[in-house]
Amino acid sequence: MARRSRDPAPETTGGLPVVDQRTLRSRRRFARRRWRRRWLTFRPLLLLVLLAVLAGVGVYAVWFSSWLDVERVRVTGADSVGADRVRGLAGVDEGEPLARVDLASVERRVQSLAAVRSADVTRHWPDEVRISVEERVAIAVVEIGGRLRGMDVDGVVFRDYAKAPAGLPRVQTDVGTSADALREAALVVAALPDDLAARVDHVRIESAARISLVLRDGRTVVWGTAEDSEQKAEVLATLLEQVDARTYDVSVPSRPTTR
Repeated sequence: MARRSRDPAPETTGGLPVVDQRTLRSRRRFARRRWRRRWLTFRPLLLLVLLAVLAGVGVYAVWFSSWLDVERVRVTGADSVGADRVRGLAGVDEGEPLARVDLASVERRVQSLAAVRSADVTRHWPDEVRISVEERVAIAVVEIGGRLRGMDVDGVVFRDYAKAPAGLPRVQTDVGTSADALREAALVVAALPDDLAARVDHVRIESAARISLVLRDGRTVVWGTAEDSEQKAEVLATLLEQVDARTYDVSVPSRPTTR
């Protein structure tokens, strides 16, 4: 009876089968593909975890840690008001998280000062609040109830004078004069050309619609409102050269009158 042939036994090394190079390369490629698939599967999750960690660190740093606390409050433009006064009114505490500073509230508090026309408050990372102040500038001195007050271009009365500064026109009015009338008078003063302003002794307010100029030689100019002030000034300049009168009415510049 013929004996069945058997396959030759695989080669072994130390009792372990010997794997050829082709098989090894195939196994390595398979392992790499498997790890690549796993990485592609878990990469979005790992990125989400990383972003969540970074966001958490950022929130803690900005809102709760002392890393970004206020260390300085810098004030610019407060020449007459004073930087210390602005800081005190601003109410920003050193050591307060910079992100928690309510900029709008700080602006409102600073702008409550009569001499401040506007304020701009900004954060400057990592540790500074900056307050930029625009102060009111007097364009006239208003005499109200015997007091001399500075008035700006918006008609806001914001400071006292012991003596009227040289070069500023005077505005005479009553204690009960409305804010609208003061604002209208400020517009008139701001619109006066330099040559006419130099001839004006004072501006008189009776109401927002009844504003007059009293010249240094005693003559009166009925101006009316601030509307068409440039045209009124041109008409008045012509009248002063051509007509000798005590009163000039340019409230309607297209139909001026004198008497």
